[in-house]
Amino acid sequence: MAVTETAPGEATAGQTAVAEPSQARSAHEGILRRQSARESAARTYARALPIVPVRARGLTIEGADGRRYLDCLSGAGTLALGHNHPVVLEAIRKVLDSGAPLHVLDLATPVKDAFTTELFRTLPPGLADRARVQFCGPAGTDAVEAAFKLVRAATGRNGMLAFAGAYHGMTSGALEASGEAPDVRVARLPYPQDYRCPFGVGGPHGAELAARWTQSVLDDPKSGVPLPAGMILEPVQGEGGVLPAPDEWMRRMRQITADRSIPLIADEVQTGVGRTGAFWAVEHSGITPDVMVLSKAIGGSLPLAVVVYRDDLDVWEPGAHAGTFRGNQLAMAAGTATMAYVRENDLTARAATLGARMLSQLQSLAQEFPVIGDVRGRGLMIGVEMVEGAGEVAGEGLGVAGSNGPGASGAAGGFREAGEAGGPGLSVGSGGGEGSAGLSDTVGPGSAAGASAALTPGAVPSPRPASPELAAAVQRECLRRGLIVELGGRHASVVRLLPPLTITEEQATAVLDRLADAVAAVARSHSPGGGRHQQHRRRGRDEGDGTAR
Repeated sequence: MAVTETAPGEATAGQTAVAEPSQARSAHEGILRRQSARESAARTYARALPIVPVRARGLTIEGADGRRYLDCLSGAGTLALGHNHPVVLEAIRKVLDSGAPLHVLDLATPVKDAFTTELFRTLPPGLADRARVQFCGPAGTDAVEAAFKLVRAATGRNGMLAFAGAYHGMTSGALEASGEAPDVRVARLPYPQDYRCPFGVGGPHGAELAARWTQSVLDDPKSGVPLPAGMILEPVQGEGGVLPAPDEWMRRMRQITADRSIPLIADEVQTGVGRTGAFWAVEHSGITPDVMVLSKAIGGSLPLAVVVYRDDLDVWEPGAHAGTFRGNQLAMAAGTATMAYVRENDLTARAATLGARMLSQLQSLAQEFPVIGDVRGRGLMIGVEMVEGAGEVAGEGLGVAGSNGPGASGAAGGFREAGEAGGPGLSVGSGGGEGSAGLSDTVGPGSAAGASAALTPGAVPSPRPASPELAAAVQRECLRRGLIVELGGRHASVVRLLPPLTITEEQATAVLDRLADAVAAVARSHSPGGGRHQQHRRRGRDEGDGTAR
């Protein structure tokens, strides 16, 4: 495939030259070499994804070497509508053609007014009618810093509560609240999960224990944790391994913080704007946080971050939190167009439905390949955890959760509760709807799923060790097949899918086929009995298949 390239000294302004495949490959390699020589050792994605994007539309990226890829990284969840969606481009062009100023600090503009109006229209009930918004520096981490400063000023207290496995950004305060904090100046609480439950039980009972631990830390005068300024949590831990919080646990956190006058901060930087099957992930549980931290998709692919909070917390003095690039007009226009398109076209419901189907198919794949320890996610935020022990037979001696709904976990391993039939009601993050087990002081026969609180661990083994090596191998095999995926999780052992909400059924099939093919290739190469895993035949083997609209 020919690629248009303009090399220094070979074409004047406005001229292009059509590069032959060998020339395109040479240009591609040259750019990567120069990046390696010039850029910081801190670069990340470029190491695992040695591609040079030159064009993109929807789900598809075209590299300088002529190869085409299906992009399930989506700017780490930034691209709700995929690359260069027509409504986003139109909104940007409209601002550019209007002669409007592009940089205005925090002055009022029609573009900013439209953005704020659309944002407030989407906010959870109970917050929209009494909300204030602070425009921050154009990154989610600055919005986290602003949220911390806000609740500290409003409460007069200093400490913060956060959760193990969290990721809130790369600046100092945000790092303190994240899972890899070098110094512990924020109290760390257990985050519920099925597959690697910190209490070794998983399910509703594991989440109940996590809630009780939080309550005990706050109420015990000898816990060493004074009443904090706020609690920050992610409704789905993304970088932590795609862990959806159970809805009833979210409600417990809301009740615990409200009862103690602790502002609850919801970090919706990656989960917001329809990603999980609701416009904001807190809507699954029906809670109203006191503060919401928003970025990524709200800028429609351009840098933008805000904090939205209850008006009674607005105690800041003028200039208490500021930044030169708070007034990104192009990002506000693109964000308004993105939020309106998601809302008007009900892409949240589509994300829920398509995400549930993809989870179900991936759970079937996990039954075939023991290198997959768990499949989990909510909406179009999906994780596949790779584990060691590929020589074992899938599911041998393991309890396998069979939930196919949003927030499902298809763990191979872990404990099961007495009477559990593997239905969706007993899966962490199952949505809190019909058949979901609630978290109460006594999780017993009266719970929604009718599950007993008695645990029957028996001879059920612990989860197999996480395998970052296998996850990296799957990522490489995916790239070879024209599929871009991200890695995450505590040990970088979770293959993550973050496709745009506009992904079609055909494209979703192509993504899953390529991922299955990659997993099969890795399983064969890492298993002595790999011969029984036949290579998956996938539709759309040609690079161009699955191209976005």
